[in-house]
Amino acid sequence: MHRPHLHATLEAGTLTTGGHGAPLGQWALDASGATPRLAWRAGPHDAAHLLAALDAALMEHPAVLLDHAAPDELLEAGAARPTPDGLLVLRECFWQFAPRWHGRTAVPWTQRLVMSQSRRHPERPPKPEGVVYRRHIPWLGGVLSLRAIDLEPDLPAFNRWMNDPFVSRFWDEAGDMAAHRAYLQRLAADPHTSTLAMCLDGKAFGYAEAYWVKEDRLAPFCEAGDYDRGWHVLVGEPSCRGRAFASAWLPSLAHHLFLEDVRTQRIFVEPRADNARMLRNLGMNGYALLKTFDFPHKRAMLSMLLRERFFGEALWMPRHNQENPCKSTT
Repeated sequence: MHRPHLHATLEAGTLTTGGHGAPLGQWALDASGATPRLAWRAGPHDAAHLLAALDAALMEHPAVLLDHAAPDELLEAGAARPTPDGLLVLRECFWQFAPRWHGRTAVPWTQRLVMSQSRRHPERPPKPEGVVYRRHIPWLGGVLSLRAIDLEPDLPAFNRWMNDPFVSRFWDEAGDMAAHRAYLQRLAADPHTSTLAMCLDGKAFGYAEAYWVKEDRLAPFCEAGDYDRGWHVLVGEPSCRGRAFASAWLPSLAHHLFLEDVRTQRIFVEPRADNARMLRNLGMNGYALLKTFDFPHKRAMLSMLLRERFFGEALWMPRHNQENPCKSTT
């Protein structure tokens, strides 16, 4: 199910939902009781506006009671549940409700075990196309999105990014257009990896490779489960580096991977062990730094994020012990 990705602002107990040219809706958020109550006040109150209002309310509170009918899919997913006081929506469960951010219901690809390169693993679903994830980032004042790489239109930026000395230091993939076209074509033919552009308000600022760990070279180092995921990332635009952006794209990428398949319980990454900035960002976003180990091309730090921790500790929001991400450029 595809809906416009609306967002909401909260001021003096009133949530205003809208954005992208949509009519504005108003909702009252009454926090005087033990569990705040959310009630429609004026304007549209369809599913897109309701989900935007719940999203904003649950950024402030771990649970809300809803004085409004909820879409059946919200109830069927367990994101909302009836109680004598009204429909209870829990932050931890709502953020696992894929249609808010993916625009679709997260029905897992049926399991069929196959062999590739002497590894037995589940057959993987077709790679995503187009925009696969959207999330409004309040401290950036825009919508962060992930979309599938489109080879020819994205190749010039990819080539420029890979030849940036800051990126090349960690990726070691500097080269010409032909080399980078071949690089992306090879990954396009690899069923265990998806290539994604990271965008803010539709403009690409970085690149991500999301992969299934069971078939990856990382698997022997982490006893990978069938649905564990991993990623590699580069931030190509210098203006989009720093804590404000890292606190947006890093948890959003994890959120996307957890939503893609409800069976994914862990995300593994293996940055260079001397990449102090990345290790710091991983630690602030809930990743456990497990061990250093040697790949043929680098000494790496194995890091892991648990699904339970990500949703249980609301790690899509900047941590309370972090500096305000809007004010940090480190």
